[in-house]
Amino acid sequence: MSQFQKEIVQAVLIADNNVWNFKPLSDEGSTALLPLVNVSMLDYALIALNRSGVEEVFVYASLYLQDIRQHIKQGIATFASWSFKMTVHVIGGEGCRCFGDAMRDLDAKALIRGNFILLGADTVTNADLRPVLEQHKRTAKFDKGAASTLIFKEASSSCGRTGNELLIAMDKQSSRLHYHQRLRMHHKEARYQLPLDIFLSNACVTLHHNLLDPQIAIGSPSMLSLFSDNFDFQTRDDFVRGLLINEELLDSRIYVSLLPPAQYAHKVNNWLSYQMVSRDIISRWAYPLVPDMGVYKLQQQYVFYKDNIYKSHSANVSKVALQENVVVQAGSHVACGTTISCSVIGANCRIGKNCQLNNVFLMANVTIEDNCQLRHCVIGPDAVIHERCVIEAGCVLGPKCVLPANTKLANTLVTSSPNTQRSEENETVELDAIGPKAFIVSDVTTGDPDDSDDDEQLLPSTTTLGIPKMCEIQAVANEASDYSYSSDDDDEESRVATPLPDDTNIFLSEVIDSLTRGFREKSKPEFLILEINSSRYAYNMSLKEVNFNVVKAVFGMESIIEPANNNVLVAINAAFKQLGPVVSNYIKSEDAMIDCLKALEDICEENELVREKISQVVHYLYDKDFVSEDAIHAWYEQLDPTEQPTLRQSLAKLVEWLNQSSEEDDDDDDDDDE
Repeated sequence: MSQFQKEIVQAVLIADNNVWNFKPLSDEGSTALLPLVNVSMLDYALIALNRSGVEEVFVYASLYLQDIRQHIKQGIATFASWSFKMTVHVIGGEGCRCFGDAMRDLDAKALIRGNFILLGADTVTNADLRPVLEQHKRTAKFDKGAASTLIFKEASSSCGRTGNELLIAMDKQSSRLHYHQRLRMHHKEARYQLPLDIFLSNACVTLHHNLLDPQIAIGSPSMLSLFSDNFDFQTRDDFVRGLLINEELLDSRIYVSLLPPAQYAHKVNNWLSYQMVSRDIISRWAYPLVPDMGVYKLQQQYVFYKDNIYKSHSANVSKVALQENVVVQAGSHVACGTTISCSVIGANCRIGKNCQLNNVFLMANVTIEDNCQLRHCVIGPDAVIHERCVIEAGCVLGPKCVLPANTKLANTLVTSSPNTQRSEENETVELDAIGPKAFIVSDVTTGDPDDSDDDEQLLPSTTTLGIPKMCEIQAVANEASDYSYSSDDDDEESRVATPLPDDTNIFLSEVIDSLTRGFREKSKPEFLILEINSSRYAYNMSLKEVNFNVVKAVFGMESIIEPANNNVLVAINAAFKQLGPVVSNYIKSEDAMIDCLKALEDICEENELVREKISQVVHYLYDKDFVSEDAIHAWYEQLDPTEQPTLRQSLAKLVEWLNQSSEEDDDDDDDDDE
C-alpha cells in the first residue's frame, strides 16, 4: 500500500451472540435479526458503524448465514440508512463454535489490513467511535504492543445487573488496563479483592466498579494473530485475562477508553437487557436511534406524541388505549377497551377488546383475543393467544405458538414444536404440552455451555443456569440497593445516578437562552434564526421538533413564566412583538401551525397562567396570523375529549366563534354574487 493511500476504516461485526439467552426465539432464527423496537439488532449495529465513518464491514456468522445474507441484500435493495457509504460483506464458517474461532478464521482469511472496530450485532450505541480509533492509533505509535482498546460506559446505579457490569483497574495517565473482572448477576459484592501487585507496581491506579461493557473494542492487526497463537482464547474475556496474566510473555497490552456521559452504549445479551434497552430507545436516551427518526428506512414511519408514544399512520388504535412509552407499527389494530403501556407492538398485530398490556413486546403478526392480560413478556411472530389468557412476568412465547383459552403462565418459555430442546448429553427432552402448538421449555439446561468462566468458583454445585427474564426493572434496582454500600458522599452518588438530559431538552434549553437574550438585548431576528439553526444541526433536530420547541421556548422565557402582576397576556404580546419574525420563520405551513398549537398543550400543563387564558392566547395567535382557522379546527379535532376535557372546554367558545365568522363570511360572499 502506498504511504499516500488513505487507510480504509474497517470493522468486524460478530452476529452469533447469546444464542442460549434468547431461547426459544433463537431456535428458529438468528439473534442478530431479532427485532428491537421493531428494528433488527443487526441494523442498529450497522448504523452505529456507519455513523462512525466505517467504510467496510465484515459480518461474521456461523448460524443462519443465509438469513443474514438475505437481510443485508434486502437492506441494500431498499436503501437502508447504513447502505450508502459502507460496504458490507457477510462471511462465516461451519466449524466456528465461539468468538475465538471467528477471530482465528478472520486472521486466516487475511481480510483485515489495519486497525479495526470490533463489536457484536447485539450492541446498541449512538457513540462516534472515530475519536477512540484515532486515540488507539496514537497509542500504537508509542506502544507497539498495544493489542486493543476496550470501550466502556459508565453505568447508572439505578438499574439492576444484566451481566454486562465490570470492575476494572487502569493507569490514570496512560489508560492501560491492569485488572478486569466481570461482575455476576444476582450477586452484590460487599467488598472486592484485587491483587496487591497492581498497586505496588504502578504509581497511579484508578478503580471503576460502575462500568458497562457494551462489547465494543478497537483492535490492532496483532489482535487477530494473538487469537491464532493462543487456542485457549475462546471468548473476549479469555483474551483480556490471557493478556493481563502474560503481558511480558506475549508483549501485548490492553488500553481502556470511557465513552462520554452523553453517549449511549449497551449490549443486549438477555431478555432483561432487551427490556432495558427498549425502554431507553423509546425514552430517547439513544437519540438519534429513536423510532420517529427513520432508524432503518429513510422515511418517517411513526408519529411522535407526548408521553413517548410512537404510532404508525396506518395503525388503527385509539389514542386513549396508549398510555405511555408505546410503539405501534404499521398495520396493527387495537380494539376498544384495551390499554397498553411501556410496550412495543410489531407490524400487523391484532389485539382484541378489554386487554391489558404492560411491558409487552409483540413481534409481527401476533393475534391476542379479548380479555387477556400480559405483563413483562415477549411474544414471537405469528403467535396466537386466545381469549382470557393471563401471561405474567418472565414469559417468552416462540414463533407460531398457539395458546389455548384461559391459560395462565408465569416465568415460562413456550415453543410451538415439541422437538426443539436437547439436554447436555444431546438427548431429546420431552416437553410438557399446553396445547397442540404450545410446549413448555425448561430453561435449566439452556445456559450456554461455553460460557462457563469461573462458574466453579462463584456458583455452588446445586445452582442451575437459567435465562435472565423480564421483570419489573424498578424492583430489580431496589433489590440491588439492599446489598450495596452506603456512601458518605450522598451528593456525589446521586449526581452519578442522575441521567443527563437528551438532545431534545438540550436543544430546547439553548433556544430558550437565545430567545431570552435576544428579547432582552433586542437582537435582530435573523441573528436569532442563525443561532437556532446552528443548534438544530448540532443536535440533529427534525423540522417538526424545531417548530414545536421554538414555540415552547418563547413561552418558556422567564418573562412569560413569571409575568409582572401575573398579566400573562401582556407578557405574551411583548414577547411576540419582538420575537414574532423568528416564530414566523418556522411556522409557515399548516402542519407547522398544528405543531405550534400542539406545543401549547405542553405549555398548558407547565404554566397555570397560560392554561387559564388559553382561549385568549390562541385567539391572539390567530389575530397575528401565526395560526390559521383551519389549523385551529384540525388541532381541536385531535384533542381527546376524555384525556383533555378542560382544554377542549376552554377552546369551545373560540371554535364556535370561528365557525360563526366563517358562516357570516360565506353569507356575505353569496350576497355579493347575487
